[in-house]
Amino acid sequence: MDFGIDIGSSSFPTKCKLSSRTVSSESLYKTAQIRLLSCHPEVYEPCDDSFALVDALLADRANLLQHKPRLCMEVGCGSGYVITSLALMLGEENSGVHYFATDINPHAVEVTRATLEAHGVHAEIITTNIASGLHKRLAGMIDVVVVNPPYVPTPEEEVGCDGITASWAGGENGRKVIDRILPVVDELLSGKGWLYMVTLTANNPSQICRSMREKGYASRIIVQRSTEEESLHVIKFWREDIAEMEGARAVASGSESWVSHFPLRSFWRGNNVSSG
Repeated sequence: MDFGIDIGSSSFPTKCKLSSRTVSSESLYKTAQIRLLSCHPEVYEPCDDSFALVDALLADRANLLQHKPRLCMEVGCGSGYVITSLALMLGEENSGVHYFATDINPHAVEVTRATLEAHGVHAEIITTNIASGLHKRLAGMIDVVVVNPPYVPTPEEEVGCDGITASWAGGENGRKVIDRILPVVDELLSGKGWLYMVTLTANNPSQICRSMREKGYASRIIVQRSTEEESLHVIKFWREDIAEMEGARAVASGSESWVSHFPLRSFWRGNNVSSG
């Protein structure tokens, strides 16, 4: 398994809001522009977790182009920043790609639609919980799924609330919604499907990777963003073929397991994060 890490640094509160971002002129044409984003008081604005996810996609762009996805989906589209950026970075080099975006917040659906239109790209946008009503019809068809889930540890009663709270409220250990999303994504992904997902240290990402490996997925940290207090990871998951799985088992039976490839100090600090 490949556990390469591309580490950046940034100081930010968890699930914060930012109104601007400094980007290079080279990446502007590949990602959504902040000035063109639509907004609403009940819709989560792009923040460093959103930027980390898009940066992970940019870092993996050459592989995405070679991957030639036909169907891409964002679960929890919010402002539309991520799905718009994905469409732009794939661009004309991967024509014929169809995009889907879902959100439980109807305001987010409207904001995403406006953001896509402002950038001249299109996606099918659906108001639904994760992919309810879609995952049966699209089962085994999605080549790329991107998710910036509600990962903040919060009281259970905040999970699934109306409005903007639903964008960050993750329940105990921030895992309530993540643990609902992963089985749905497993159903959606094609045989060559890839998942890119943001996780927080408090979510226990190494346990998530072990759980996904039991379902046949390899994993790799594409981007890590850390402060003295907390750490975000954007993890890529893909289906392991049989040869890779046998090789991984052989490695695991040796002197060190696959878990040892992860930055355990970061993963196991277990800091609690407030939703403030």
